[in-house]
Amino acid sequence: MRFIVISIKKYFFTVLFLLFTLSLILFSTNNLEAAKNGLILWANSVVPTLFPFFVATELLCKTNFIYLLGKALNQFMKPIFNVPGESAIAIIMGIISGYPVGAKVVCNLYDHKICSKAEAERLIAFTNNSGPIFILGSVGVSLLGDVKLGKVLLISHIISSLLVGLIFRFWKKNTIDITFRNYHSESKELIKVANLGEILGDAIKKSISTILSIGGFVVLFSVIISILSSIEFLTTIASLLSNFGIPYEIALSILTGMIEMTNGINVVSTCYSSLPIPCILTCSFLLGFGGFSVLLQVFSIISKSRISIKPYFFGKLLQGLFSVIFTFLLLH
Repeated sequence: MRFIVISIKKYFFTVLFLLFTLSLILFSTNNLEAAKNGLILWANSVVPTLFPFFVATELLCKTNFIYLLGKALNQFMKPIFNVPGESAIAIIMGIISGYPVGAKVVCNLYDHKICSKAEAERLIAFTNNSGPIFILGSVGVSLLGDVKLGKVLLISHIISSLLVGLIFRFWKKNTIDITFRNYHSESKELIKVANLGEILGDAIKKSISTILSIGGFVVLFSVIISILSSIEFLTTIASLLSNFGIPYEIALSILTGMIEMTNGINVVSTCYSSLPIPCILTCSFLLGFGGFSVLLQVFSIISKSRISIKPYFFGKLLQGLFSVIFTFLLLH
């Protein structure tokens, strides 16, 4: 048995990626269409909404704005979330922009030595959120056809995010961590007329690298969902779950959304008229959790900074559950 376990661990990824490669060949027609749709989604939605925020946050880290923000908010941020006042920029940008801007801002703060590793891990648990434009516009108006429901989902999303932040203030509370507060208004790295071109060019290059990485994840997970649909994996699991009293459509949307949030919410919208309350609660959970596609996007961003992914995973799981509770309460 021990030998079998060791063998599985040794060859798991080899077998997995081999099966993925074979699936790309076997279901090439469907996969090609899925990849095209993923590219269209990335070009039309992701790039226009996220790229400017990436550039903006890179530039803000080179100004004294974060220093001034930290000076003003440190008396609130430290006792509430156990993080420095400068990290308020991560909370603000994470709420107004969308996945995965919050994670990118936290990495910028850590890389610029504005917060410690433990503080960055506390922040990563609750600052990476779905944006209001997506929740109100795409989900509320376009998919559910009701802007009021979009507002309910947005309020639940923000409240649950802040609640997770309160809980994770205790993450590594007793860890003796050196915080490098070398960021101040007289820093030599501050943007000036003399170095404006260099800093702007560097911000654009870093933002392009991040946005291309996100595009790769969008296309990859579009193809993965296409493969799982072709072999009827998700539909089979959803049918099994329906035997335990979970509506088939809800089970399918949760399974799809756990892999990639947007596709899951699209599935939810198809059964909204027949199962309104379960569909709204499912949307709320998926918006809070974000799906494994976003999780891996965040992992790719924070891995270079050696920030642990564990607080992010558990934080998003909690946020999804809290979102369902607050949405239910607001609906009633």
